[in-house]
Amino acid sequence: MPVVVMKAPTTEADLDQYKGKLRGKIVAMNVPTPPKPSTDPDLRRYSDEDLQKMADPAAPRPASNMPDAAAMATRRAQAALRTKVSEMLISEGAAAVLSARGGIYGTFNTTNGAPYAADAKPALPEIEMTIEDQLRLIRLVDAGIPVEVEMETKTRFQTQDLKGYNVVAEIPGTDRKLKSEVVMLGAHIDSWHAATGATDNAAGCAVMMEAVRILKATGLKPRRTIRVALWGEEEQGLHGSRNYVKNHFADPATMQLKPEHEKLAAYFNLDNGGGKIRGIYAQGNEAVAPIFSQWLKPFADLGASTVTLRNTGSTDHIAFDAVGLPGFQFIQDGLDYFPQTHHTNQDTYDRLIADDLKQASVVVASFAYDAAMRDQKLPRKTLPTPVKPAQ
Repeated sequence: MPVVVMKAPTTEADLDQYKGKLRGKIVAMNVPTPPKPSTDPDLRRYSDEDLQKMADPAAPRPASNMPDAAAMATRRAQAALRTKVSEMLISEGAAAVLSARGGIYGTFNTTNGAPYAADAKPALPEIEMTIEDQLRLIRLVDAGIPVEVEMETKTRFQTQDLKGYNVVAEIPGTDRKLKSEVVMLGAHIDSWHAATGATDNAAGCAVMMEAVRILKATGLKPRRTIRVALWGEEEQGLHGSRNYVKNHFADPATMQLKPEHEKLAAYFNLDNGGGKIRGIYAQGNEAVAPIFSQWLKPFADLGASTVTLRNTGSTDHIAFDAVGLPGFQFIQDGLDYFPQTHHTNQDTYDRLIADDLKQASVVVASFAYDAAMRDQKLPRKTLPTPVKPAQ
């Protein structure tokens, strides 16, 4: 099938130039910014200076030049324009879409903006390419050289079971008064499709499972129950953890607390690649920082000693923090997570470093045990006010 290039539209009127020209064609979306060579190392660990800066109080953020309402309006307009593009491609009879979303030297990023609801409107088949391949096609078309692509894609929209699933297991507590309280460990089990999801986040799942195995192998008897959860649908919006929290602890839209809310002692998450643990984000919980500093002391010689009050987001501990529960993410060495493996075709088993994962497993096991053995649950921040979901 012949290829036609579509320049990224800025207004709906920009689409008029393509009307009547797309039927039976494969549409290559233009790459607005070609990749630039990088002088950064392929693999990077935090330096002592990096960790010290992280531990220091964060500088005040400058006031945004764009009010929140205006920013939201801009995002809504961009989303509406993307919808118009998709509708126009279908109505004009285009056959498929070729796209590139970043990457360099054979690495390409992947994602997808198509809806996954069972009643969602059909979307065109879309194939993601390396930027180098996409730019070559575009140059040929722009030079007036006819380009044809032979494409075969086989996909299936799963409609038989629309539920999401988490994998949950636990070591029961042994203290008569505290065994009903829970320390949770978590990582997400879903991944993107360009590779096998090794660093995002099979690594986190493997560490959490190994931490539990270590605790079982020691024969130690935790006072509180230690529960590990491997979350589904994190990549689609933290759905696995958010719905678990909503069903068991509280709904952030109402902040009406369920009985289990009082029983959660702590939640610890791992989801920033396969690097070893260097410390932990305290999520603004000042009371917990000295406790974590004490827990990290035995691991200083393994490189884990930093506690920062700063927040970090975009993963499953946010679901717990959103309802006032003590949820935390560990600081990990970045290695080649950004930009090489995160949501790319390079996210495979070969990118994992066994010694880093072993170190992380030991640190997590220790944190879980320390939290399970304390006389009191970890300190909590003030309960947040209800937050209505965005419309």
